[in-house]
Amino acid sequence: MKKKICIVTGTRAEYGILHPLIMRIKADESFDLRIAVTGMHLSEAFGNTYREIEADGLEIDAKIEVLQNDDSNRAMSLAIGQGVQGFADYFDENRPDMVLVLGDRFEIFAATTTAAVAHIPVAHLHGGETTEGAIDEFFRHSITKMSYLHFASTDLYRRRIIQMGESPERVFNVGALSVENILNLPFLSKEELSQTIGFNLSKPYALVTFHPVTLENNTAVQQLNELLAAVGEEKSMNYIFTKANADANGRAINTRLDEYCTGKSNLVVFTSLGALKYLSAMKYCEMVIGNSSSGIGEAPILKKPTINIGDRQKGRICAASVINCEPEKEAILLSIKKAASEKFSDSIADQTNPYGAGHTSERIVAVIKDFLIEDNRIDLKKKFYDIES
Repeated sequence: MKKKICIVTGTRAEYGILHPLIMRIKADESFDLRIAVTGMHLSEAFGNTYREIEADGLEIDAKIEVLQNDDSNRAMSLAIGQGVQGFADYFDENRPDMVLVLGDRFEIFAATTTAAVAHIPVAHLHGGETTEGAIDEFFRHSITKMSYLHFASTDLYRRRIIQMGESPERVFNVGALSVENILNLPFLSKEELSQTIGFNLSKPYALVTFHPVTLENNTAVQQLNELLAAVGEEKSMNYIFTKANADANGRAINTRLDEYCTGKSNLVVFTSLGALKYLSAMKYCEMVIGNSSSGIGEAPILKKPTINIGDRQKGRICAASVINCEPEKEAILLSIKKAASEKFSDSIADQTNPYGAGHTSERIVAVIKDFLIEDNRIDLKKKFYDIES
């Protein structure tokens, strides 16, 4: 009997990272792959990105609506409740043998909570990480405690998961799927990318994504304005913006971006580029600017400088190519100047990637097979693992 593996995805970025694992599970005769989409994937305001999944030839098993009509903290709470109800119905009717989730978002928290209550083992990717400025911080750690198998991206993150009481025999440092994705991606040429997105790439450009810092109160637009003021003054580059996620104040950021970009020929804004176009844009850019996790995880693999603004990603392990700065115009301008310098470019040419060598999906599938099929040794009565003080 094939084991039914349900992968839950709620955002464009998350699906792009999961893609090599999804394809490996789909190709394995031991598994019956099911994909449940939720969150931003099902929102017209965020690009209806479930279509990208279908365009990859993948069948969607369930569409579970959770997003509300605004991006307030109350709306996030309501979305969690709606997600729990939707996933409860789905798991009851189509019970999988394992649910696989990535990360730390509220819709993933809802799916994991429901699976845990239904006694369905959860495999979690990217636990043990910290993002001190984002509400994702406590979602991530909560998901860790509800999960059975843990696939960390570095050894430090593995140790943190164990520190939370998870048994070392269920916690694995497998590296990051983003490394595998980039190493095997058939990038568009610069000319193909330019034609596809309808933007002239003959001039150097930066790739910019800015999300709300969700553990701060109403700083999103203020901090974005500081970034835009720096962009307006730094005219040596063009700019490709991608919009914010469906976090509290995300829509406010996106509205401000639309206002700012209207009528300007040196920049363009997209709701979603999709993984191929986004990573191709990263490959040819001068630098990545903003506070997206892609500046921490993907950009260093391509030897691209990252200007990481503010506290959203605070606490993550960073390569030498990441420049951290305050969300202030002058600090951002100084960081752009540093990132553009030949000295800095030379300094990161041989940097070590902290997130593995690119064999992550293979290692994850091997572990799942070991626990779910070969030894059938899943026992949801987890014992708390105490470390020596």
